[in-house]
Amino acid sequence: MAKVLFIVSGATYWVLKDGTRYATGYWAEEFANPYKILTDAGHEVVVATPNAVTPNVDMMSLRPSMVGGEKAALELEAIIRSAEVMRRPLALSNVRLEDYDAVYMPGGHGPMSDLAFDADVGRLLTAQLTSGNPLFIVCHAPAALLATRIHGVSPFKGYRVTAFTNKEEEAVGLASSAPWLLETELKEKIGVDFSSVEMWKPYMVEDRNLVTGQNPGSAMVLAKRMLEILSEPASSRRSSRRGSATASSRTSPST
Repeated sequence: MAKVLFIVSGATYWVLKDGTRYATGYWAEEFANPYKILTDAGHEVVVATPNAVTPNVDMMSLRPSMVGGEKAALELEAIIRSAEVMRRPLALSNVRLEDYDAVYMPGGHGPMSDLAFDADVGRLLTAQLTSGNPLFIVCHAPAALLATRIHGVSPFKGYRVTAFTNKEEEAVGLASSAPWLLETELKEKIGVDFSSVEMWKPYMVEDRNLVTGQNPGSAMVLAKRMLEILSEPASSRRSSRRGSATASSRTSPST
């Protein structure tokens, strides 16, 4: 069975344009659904955060209105409560990537507050990309790509990527107060080849060993893809994803 590293935000708030603090953290379904899928399949999950702080769930992500009803909200809460790994995370500075078969990053606005500026995250994502091992990032978590820049240049430049869009940020009412918008920063600061579909529709983009998802509903799609990749022999996982973007990239709207 495989061992998967979850890199999770440790933020509890995001400072908005006017200086106010917006309560946030990681988004429940983006952690819980992939965690359950992987662990039910027998894989091991290890969580790492900046300075080994205990991750904070964004309480908005547990509202029944946000997840399709009270039953779904209770199920997510139960998964999170049962996930002992969330209460004893590793420090990102102590992570050894060679110990893991894949890396996954859930979103929420938390990564906009800490992971986007974390040197350890930048180092780990750069190393994971170079290794050819699978790297899965969803929703707001691609903000962490901003931490990979050295002298203004990121190794993710030119990669095909999706993430939470400006239109989706407008729809949740934060675009006008946000200090920066994720889609805009990824295009302008990283130079990614950004694509998206209509708001809230699950959407996945795969380019070599990088797999990104647009929004919370995309987390389940990424988790299923991760299971597929982890079922392959480790050697073929790496070699089949080292090719050019044109030859090996894949864009998939999900159903």
